[in-house]
Amino acid sequence: MDAFKSVSRILVVRLDNIGDILMLSPAVRMVRRAWPEARVTLMASPAGAAVAGLVPGIDEVFVHRALWQDAHGDMAFDPSREQALVRELARRSFDAALIFTSFSQSPFPPAYACYLAGIPVRIGQSREFGGGVLTHWVRPPADDAHQVDRNLHILREVGIPVVGPDVSVVRISVPRAAHARAQTVLQERGVRGDFVVIAPGATCSARRYPVERYAAVAAGLRQAGRTVVVVGGPKDIARGAAVASASGAVSLCGQTDIAVLAALLARARLLIANDSGPMHLADAVDCPMVILYSGTDRESQWAPRHAPARLLRRPTACAPCYRFICPYDLECLAIPPEEVVAQALGLWGETLREAADG
Repeated sequence: MDAFKSVSRILVVRLDNIGDILMLSPAVRMVRRAWPEARVTLMASPAGAAVAGLVPGIDEVFVHRALWQDAHGDMAFDPSREQALVRELARRSFDAALIFTSFSQSPFPPAYACYLAGIPVRIGQSREFGGGVLTHWVRPPADDAHQVDRNLHILREVGIPVVGPDVSVVRISVPRAAHARAQTVLQERGVRGDFVVIAPGATCSARRYPVERYAAVAAGLRQAGRTVVVVGGPKDIARGAAVASASGAVSLCGQTDIAVLAALLARARLLIANDSGPMHLADAVDCPMVILYSGTDRESQWAPRHAPARLLRRPTACAPCYRFICPYDLECLAIPPEEVVAQALGLWGETLREAADG
C-alpha cells in the first residue's frame, strides 16, 4: 500500500460486457474507500460502458474497443489505432492502472499499453510470466473462482484493504430519472401491480434459451394470472415481438436503456433470463430470478450471489464449452417450458412468504 500513497489518478481497466462491469463494482468500491480523493477512470468496451454510469465510485469512462478483446477477429489491421491509444493514455497522466481480467484473458496487452504510456504502477493477475510489464504481478485464484472474488483478490494481494460487510455485494445506483421513466413506460403499456420480466437475449446464441420456449413460458405465466413484460435491446426486438404475440405479454424490447431496465427490474417481482446482463442487473437490485444457464460457463464463476436465484441447466459432457455457437442443439438448455413456469411460480410464492415473514 505504501507504493500507492501518492496516487491521485487511477485507471481501472475492464474491457468486457455489462455483467463484467457490474461484478467489478465491489472492487471499485474498495478502491474508492482506499483513495476517496482520487479520480477513478474506467477503461471499458462500448458494451461495458453502457452500464458504467450506474457503478458508484467511477468518475469517468474511457471507451475503447481493444484489439486483444477482438473475439471474432473482425478488427482491421491498423497499428495506428493502438498507437493512438498509447498517446491518449499518456495524455491523461495516470498514476496507476488496475487491470481486471477473467481467468481466460491476459492482463499483459493492456499493461504494455500502459507501460508505453508511462503509467508507473501497473497491477494485474496472470499465471503466465510477463517480465516487467506489470509492476505488481499477482498470482490468480483458481479458475473456477467467482468473478467478484477474482477482482477483489488483486486488491488483497497488493495490500489494498478489502473490508466491510458488503465487501462482495454487487451494487449500483439507479438515477431517479430512470425510475420515473420506468414507471411512465409501465403505465403507458397498462402494466399495473406485480409483474414478471422475461429477458430472452444474450450476447451469443449458445446462451439463448429458444425464443419459442420463452413464448411458451410467458403463455404459462399468463395462464397462471401473472403479468409478463419482455425486455431487451434493439437486437432483441424480433425476439420480444415473438414472445409477446404468442402469449399476450407486453414487449418493451428496444424501448429502454440500461438504467431504465435496472429500474424495471427493481420493481419486478421476478426475472426469467439467460446467463446475460439482465441477470447481473437483477442481482444488483435484489430481484429474484430464474436463469436458463447454459453450459458455456461455470456457475461458480458468474452466477448471481445476492438475490434469490434458481439456475436451470441440464448436465452435458461438453460443459463448460466457452463457445459462442452450440453444435449440439443446446442440449444443456433442453428444459421444458412447464418446468420453467413451475420454478418461477415456486420462487414467486417463496419470496412473497419471505416478505410477509420479514
